[in-house]
Amino acid sequence: MGIEAIPQTLWWAVDETTGLPAVYMVDQSRLPLAGDVLVCVAHEGVCLAISGMAVRGAPALGVAAAMAMALWAVNESDDIVTYPEFAAGIDEVASEITATRPTAVNLFWGAERIRALVRDNADLPLDALRQLIVDEALAMAAEDEDRNRRIGAFGADLLPDDARVLTHCNAGSLATAYFGTALGVIFTAHEQGKIAGVWVDETRPVLQGARLTAWELKMAGVPFNLITDSMAASVMRAGGVDAVIVGADRIAANGDTANKIGTYGLAVLCKEHGIPFYVAAPTSTVDLTLATGEGIVIEERDPREILGMSFSGVIEPRTPTEVSALDALTAQGPWEVPIAKGHAMEVTRKGGAYQLDGWARIAPPGVQVYNPAFDVTPAAYITAIITENGVARADLSASLAALCAGAGSIDEIG
Repeated sequence: MGIEAIPQTLWWAVDETTGLPAVYMVDQSRLPLAGDVLVCVAHEGVCLAISGMAVRGAPALGVAAAMAMALWAVNESDDIVTYPEFAAGIDEVASEITATRPTAVNLFWGAERIRALVRDNADLPLDALRQLIVDEALAMAAEDEDRNRRIGAFGADLLPDDARVLTHCNAGSLATAYFGTALGVIFTAHEQGKIAGVWVDETRPVLQGARLTAWELKMAGVPFNLITDSMAASVMRAGGVDAVIVGADRIAANGDTANKIGTYGLAVLCKEHGIPFYVAAPTSTVDLTLATGEGIVIEERDPREILGMSFSGVIEPRTPTEVSALDALTAQGPWEVPIAKGHAMEVTRKGGAYQLDGWARIAPPGVQVYNPAFDVTPAAYITAIITENGVARADLSASLAALCAGAGSIDEIG
C-alpha cells in the first residue's frame, strides 16, 4: 500500500474482444466491494456511465467527454465522408454528452475543447482529423494528472505539520483522470509527513466518502476516520480539525462554488469555528461566464437515493449445493429476487462467483423527496481556492481571473 496504489479512473486502449479502440472505466457505482471495469467502444456507453455515476467527478467528466467524442470519431463515423457532415456529427455527440449531467462545467469544457479542435482543423483529411481528436483526448488525460499534482503541491504548502483534515465527498483519483484534487493535496501532504489524520464525511445520500474516499485513503496508507455527515460539527467543536478541503464541480467568476450537497454546511461550520475552508480544483472548473453561483444549475437526482440504500457485492458459494442452486437461478440471465415492500435485489453469474446488486427501502412508501446533488458555497465562506496555477484568495474574482489566464504563483495571487 502507498500513494502509488491509488487507482487510475479511465484510460484508452484496444478492446481485445472487438479489436476496436475503447474507453476503460472503473465502475464507481459498485465500489468498493465490487471492482468492475466498464469497456465502452461507442460514445453512448460513456454517456450511460456518466448518467449512472459509474464515472463521476468534475475533472474525470471532462476527460470522459473528450474520450467519448474520440470513440465516435474512430468507431462510429466510418460512413461520413465530408467535413460538414463530420462536424455536424461531432456537435450532435457533444450535445448528447453534455445532457447527461448539468452541474459539472468540466463536462462542457471537455466537449467544447474537442468541438473547437474540429472547427480549427476543417482543412484536414477526415482520417487525420479523427486521429487528432484521439490525440487531444489522450493529451487531456495527461494534462489532468499534471494539473492535479500541481494542485497537490500548492495545497500541501497551506497545511500545518501534523494536520488534521476533513474532506467531503470524493475528490480523489477516482474523480479525475489520476491523482485527485482535494485528495491530491492530502496525498502530497502525506508524502511530506504532514498529515496526522483525515476525517472522511460519509457523504449522504450516495456515500462517496464512505465508499470511495475511504477506499482511496486506505489504499494509499493515509490514516483516516470515517464519520457521518452530522458528526462534522462536533468534531470541529472538539478542536479536531485544522482545515477542510473539498473539490468543486463548478466555480463562478466571483468564487461561489458548487460541490456535493453538504459542502455549504461545512463552510458555515468552518466560519463559526475559525477553521480554514479550502476548495481544490483545476482552472477548467472555473466558469468565468457566470458572475455568481446564482447561475449554476443544480442537478436533482433519483428519489430512490434518499428513500433507500443501494448495495453491491459478490456471492462466493461455499458448497456444490449452493453452486447448483445459484446456477439454476441464473441460467437464463440475471435473477430478480422476489422481495416484498418495494425492495429490489438481482443476482448475476460472474465467472466462478455471482454478482449481487440490491436496493433496500428505508423510508415509508409514498414519501415525497427533494434530492439536489449539489449546493453552492458563497465565496465569502471560502478561505482560498487551490488551482494548478496557484492559490486564489480574496478578492477571489480578481485572483481567479488571473489564475485562469495562467498568470501568477502562490506568492503573487490574492
